[in-house]
Amino acid sequence: MSKTPSVAIRIQDLHLSFGDTRVLQGIDLEIRPGELFAFLGPSGSGKSTLLRAIAGFGPRPQGRILLDDEEITSQPPWTRNVGMVFQSYALWPHMTVFRNVAFGLEERRVAKGEIRQRVERALDLVGLLELADRRPSQLSGGQQQRIALARTIVVEPRVLLLDEPLSNLDANLRIQMRREILDLQRALGLTTIFVTHDQEEANTISDRMAVLDQGVIQQVGTPMELYDDPANLFVAGFLGTANVLSGRFQQTAEGSRFGTPGGFEVLLEGVERSGSGHILFRPQNIRIVQRGEALPEEGVRMEGRVRHREFLGSLVRYEVESGGEKLLVDDNHQRGDPPYEPGTAVVLQLNRSQIIVMAE
Repeated sequence: MSKTPSVAIRIQDLHLSFGDTRVLQGIDLEIRPGELFAFLGPSGSGKSTLLRAIAGFGPRPQGRILLDDEEITSQPPWTRNVGMVFQSYALWPHMTVFRNVAFGLEERRVAKGEIRQRVERALDLVGLLELADRRPSQLSGGQQQRIALARTIVVEPRVLLLDEPLSNLDANLRIQMRREILDLQRALGLTTIFVTHDQEEANTISDRMAVLDQGVIQQVGTPMELYDDPANLFVAGFLGTANVLSGRFQQTAEGSRFGTPGGFEVLLEGVERSGSGHILFRPQNIRIVQRGEALPEEGVRMEGRVRHREFLGSLVRYEVESGGEKLLVDDNHQRGDPPYEPGTAVVLQLNRSQIIVMAE
């Protein structure tokens, strides 16, 4: 199956409600041609509703949806030539794999010879040509997912939409399938939107993502941009674990001194801020160090005491009480290393350059 011309998706001032409930509010977004873009957010954030609006399902929204320069907002789903893979796969149980994949082409009255060629190409692309005569009940979850993908791409859609397609798979299969989806998307060059509530999935599969909450886009960017420079506390907390401290900034000659009511303090050189606000840093930004260890120029030394410990395989996550605050600290685990027991006094080092300053 050859590459099809990639299209851009533009969404302008989109609003959508179910009765009196606002689900999408003022969505403005541009997705680049050939991009694998993720909609990420918690349940009820509007991400699946936005995807379905692009596909043409559900009530007609206010605003505009364009594929390149063609407005499709008022078009019915069957005229948009947009392919959608649902969470449930929705395979016909009484049909063979071949017939499931061929179904959309048969509905479009494509010639039988061309149907066979296109179905075989699609099945070969997802690595399941040898299973063409089986039924869905004879397939594993990962194979059913690939059949759902083949059924969608065989009609050569302009855009591929994936609505939480991996949620029914176990952890190891999810990792395998997201790699296969990425390889397939790159091979076809299709502009693709992937909806998920799983941060790891969005981070590993997408070129860029939009984080949604309560029907509003909170931030758009690459996974690394959003993780390193979150626009607000919601994005910071949703994209991984973070230590968020609330307090006040006081401007001094050396910079801005931040302090919490419990007594935690840190000087932020080069920062000009006063009044209330927050600082944020990730658990991996803190190290447990030996007493007397030399402090780097950007380092902040803190005394603390271990309160809790979690073993997470590649690392040990500690909750350490320091300066009246409970801080999460990630320590890389090496075979044979003894962990710090709860109650142990420790010295922490925090690099100032990793501290993110956020407004109230």
